[in-house]
Amino acid sequence: MMASIVPRTTSDPTDGPAVGAGSQTLMRGLDVIEAVAHDMLTLGELADRLELTKSTTHRLASALVDRGYLIFTPRSGYRLGSKLLELGHLAHQQADLIQVARPHIEALAADTEDTVHLGVLDADRALYLDKLPGRRRVNISSRVGDRHPLTSTGLGKALMLDHPESFWSERFAADHADGVPTADRALWHERMRGYVAAGRAYDLEENEDQIRCVAAPIRDVAGKVVGAISVSSAAQYMGDTRMEELAAKVLGVARAISHDLGWVPKP
Repeated sequence: MMASIVPRTTSDPTDGPAVGAGSQTLMRGLDVIEAVAHDMLTLGELADRLELTKSTTHRLASALVDRGYLIFTPRSGYRLGSKLLELGHLAHQQADLIQVARPHIEALAADTEDTVHLGVLDADRALYLDKLPGRRRVNISSRVGDRHPLTSTGLGKALMLDHPESFWSERFAADHADGVPTADRALWHERMRGYVAAGRAYDLEENEDQIRCVAAPIRDVAGKVVGAISVSSAAQYMGDTRMEELAAKVLGVARAISHDLGWVPKP
């Protein structure tokens, strides 16, 4: 005789389908928020974009309005609410650059086997916040806490990519008076323009003899350069072809860190 199957009620907290339904509702709620992230949408427009019925869309949107995640304006539609501004501010405060970048630069160091640096602009110098030595037997003299010239380091140049050329000239003159960089002024400026176009920068043995590096900027939620990373190694491992190959990797990691800080690239 077959045992009878007792139906489980939806009020049972261990009910699998109910948990799935709850997850689906959560995901749909997040879809609503993302849908109005760039445009104010009416109920009909929102329902069409999400491919949901108007009644379901209204129920989801109303719940989000109640919690402050959305704001509804009659005859205009839904837009992001103040709760998201509050949470965004808290997320920004919690997003410490070193902590956010660490797993990314660890992976980059393991992949390239070269030394990886993380740094920020500190007045007129590049301040090194983190350093992960590579596996190669290459001695790079930099240390965490060091402040190096902007114009002779890849890291420093990456930090200056958004600055006007007048700032470049000021820094070049000041650093050149201290003995770096050794490159011709016109050539240095020409290279900087190329770095801006490429979105990354090189150090061609300008800061340390026989050491080359590839660097790229890190951006925050507003698109502002707030830091930079670099991969450095001996010139014998950093021929022109390999530097070009590394540029794509370094740019990708810098963009991944920027994404974790809230940066979204413009279309």
